[in-house]
Amino acid sequence: MKKLLGLLLAMTMAWPVTASAEVLKNVDLKGEIQTIASDARHDKNKAYQSGTNFRVLAGLSADLVEDVRANVLFQYNDAWLSGTEGNTVQNYWDEVRLAEANVVLSNLFCCLEATVGRQFYGDEDSAVMYLGPNHYFFGMNKAPSLDGAKLVYSDDFKTFTMLAGKLVTYATGGTSTPPTVDDNWTVYGLDLKLNLTDTLTAQVYGYDFMNSKYDAVRDEKRHNGFYGAKATFAPEAATLSAEYARGYEANRLFREGNDSPYMVKVDAALNMDVITPRAAFYYAKGKVSPFGNYYPGLAIGHVLAGDDAPFAGYSGDGVRMFNVGVDYVWNKFVFSLDGFSFQDRTAKDSSTWEADLVAKYNHNDYVQLFAGIGYAKYGTVHKSAAVMDTKDNTVGQLGMLIKF
Repeated sequence: MKKLLGLLLAMTMAWPVTASAEVLKNVDLKGEIQTIASDARHDKNKAYQSGTNFRVLAGLSADLVEDVRANVLFQYNDAWLSGTEGNTVQNYWDEVRLAEANVVLSNLFCCLEATVGRQFYGDEDSAVMYLGPNHYFFGMNKAPSLDGAKLVYSDDFKTFTMLAGKLVTYATGGTSTPPTVDDNWTVYGLDLKLNLTDTLTAQVYGYDFMNSKYDAVRDEKRHNGFYGAKATFAPEAATLSAEYARGYEANRLFREGNDSPYMVKVDAALNMDVITPRAAFYYAKGKVSPFGNYYPGLAIGHVLAGDDAPFAGYSGDGVRMFNVGVDYVWNKFVFSLDGFSFQDRTAKDSSTWEADLVAKYNHNDYVQLFAGIGYAKYGTVHKSAAVMDTKDNTVGQLGMLIKF
């Protein structure tokens, strides 16, 4: 890395000034800085817990030639006073990871866009498929990505995406553990989005994770994946969406077992400018996908996110969740009040109730400050499984997000 930086510096010094200025016109600095401090009255180990995590993403995006754009993004994330205090700059530099490194080819065959290399993928609010930086989740600062190729065809009516690649993830050894490319698993994906009318959209998708080194003796399967569909109806200020996804595990593609996991998610909102009432319902049998990014609740969802567990892992058999909330906009502030009911999927256990109040202050288009407090009254699942303190829990959170 030192040699590479030295070479780049030498090339910059030797490059003609006019040529350098012309190149810099096409170069954009991009990235973000996120800092989150959290304070939990009783964590999952029945102890008081507090701490601060931060993540820095920084890189460049440049137009190389016509219809060709290159992106590179580096990542550094850690916790304050995590055992690296007092280290040299080199010690910190050794923890910097490559989050993105790709080229984007536009107007390929006059109708396609191809992204080749290490890249983020998916929508951040997806409950089933997202690889990229998370926001507002304490303890989940890592930004997984994908080494692969993505091909997109898009027009006014449809967007069709094809994906193939290898997962780039962090091991469970901590935030400083180097990311690894999982050579065993290859992901293939298809995603089709249709604009049926001005107010109605539909989406169908499927993702297969093929294990090239599966061991049948240990009952490992060659294929793991999920497929699903989502419809969104958005007339005027209202929005209503419903999504269904189903997982599978088999040695042959398109063949699933008799007890496959599945998920149902329904969201509704009414945007009245200043006030936006919301409601959500989530039901999951088993764990459909480990790559979702849906973690509601400061005391419940954020704990699962920090443990790298899917939200359906609330209990061994899944989860049933109800949520009602309201957003209130005042000047640069956005206040959100939410109430949650979390329950084992079969509803045989008492509910865990949670109430959250979150405030976000948009200093400008690039800087946001946020704070939140959550209170959870634990139900039978947490008490009997001893994964949470039997006492009620209070969680506080402060954070800052800067995007550039």
